[in-house]
Amino acid sequence: MKFNLKLNRRNISDDEIFADIKRVAELIDTPLTQNIYKELGQYSPSNIARRFKSWNKALELANIPVKTHRDISQIDLFRNLEAVWVQLGRQPKYVEMKFPLSKYTSATYEKYFGKWNSALESFIEYIGNDDQVIEDQQVDEFEQKNLSEKRTHKTKREISDRLRFRILMRDGFTCKSCGKSPVKELGVELHVDHIIPWSKGGETIPKNLETKCKKCNLGKGNAFNK
Repeated sequence: MKFNLKLNRRNISDDEIFADIKRVAELIDTPLTQNIYKELGQYSPSNIARRFKSWNKALELANIPVKTHRDISQIDLFRNLEAVWVQLGRQPKYVEMKFPLSKYTSATYEKYFGKWNSALESFIEYIGNDDQVIEDQQVDEFEQKNLSEKRTHKTKREISDRLRFRILMRDGFTCKSCGKSPVKELGVELHVDHIIPWSKGGETIPKNLETKCKKCNLGKGNAFNK
């Protein structure tokens, strides 16, 4: 019987390390962290950090952009948290915030917000404070006043990230047509779209918005265009 052993190498050159760091960096579209490199790299990220005095210094010597905590905006963190929340179909746990599910670790959220719970609270406040959100009743009253006038829109066509997330959460992160969800099946992409198209008078309000998977949403669009 032949065994394939993966042996530790003691005399790894700097060039070999830099080449592998560059290889991993080209595989991802997020900042290269030690946690990501640990999953995809050939060598120990802690040993690399010790050799070059720090992980960021190793990235600099390998000509890889270093994205520090200061470069990450609050919106970046909120959008990443939203993406993870949608993928899981529920509130993410502290230990789940890691690559490849999350671009940023829970430690990054702690550095920015002080505590993980504070990050979650700030996110929910952000989702709730949306200038675009107009209550269904307000639009109903507006429509009654304009029955004899030329139809005009009270809302914008574009669905904001915050309103989109609220609809996804309301619909249980599940396609209202076929029942597919990223929680149950990998690769399912969810959209939020108008039930009555905006071009045909539909408003961007909760009762006229619903969750659709990409396939069902494209099919709906074709049906309305016939």
